[in-house]
Amino acid sequence: MQGHADIPLNPKGCAQASAIARGLENESFAAIYSSDLQRAMQTAEPIASSHGLSIHGDPALRERHFGVLQALTKEEAHLRHPEAARRHGSRDPDYAYDNGESLVAFEQRIRKWMDALARRHIGGSVLVVTHGGVLDVAYRYATGMALTQPRNFALPNAALNWLEADTDGWRLLLWADSTHLEQALDETS
Repeated sequence: MQGHADIPLNPKGCAQASAIARGLENESFAAIYSSDLQRAMQTAEPIASSHGLSIHGDPALRERHFGVLQALTKEEAHLRHPEAARRHGSRDPDYAYDNGESLVAFEQRIRKWMDALARRHIGGSVLVVTHGGVLDVAYRYATGMALTQPRNFALPNAALNWLEADTDGWRLLLWADSTHLEQALDETS
């Protein structure tokens, strides 16, 4: 559970970031936003370079803060903090991991950011590079899926997810598109 741990991309992640840039070279964006954590910024860099745009790094796009579980594997979490791991697994919406972030607070942070983005870029297309938990909230927000429901959708690394906002709210256009990764190292390599 990486959370706010600021780690760089590994070679597979770098290859996937380059593949994303190639896959998006025919798209046009008004702006590029990214979590300010290294792994997201490094993913955004080749895209920004190919589009001649700067990256707006934003801590509001960070992954959820997992408190005592931060940077632990699932196995380590169950051994060191079994109650926290259990509550994480049950998607307890109010549990904040002893100095972390509750699912409710995380959802509020992401929804607020998404709505501000939509107001800032009316009629424009923007690219957002972020983390799996943020995407989980964005998917649920766009589809009306409750926070406490088990995830029934994919969250592959380096996939493209297309959402749209208008006066009626957010909606999902395309989810987990990874066709651009066919020539790159994929997650099964």
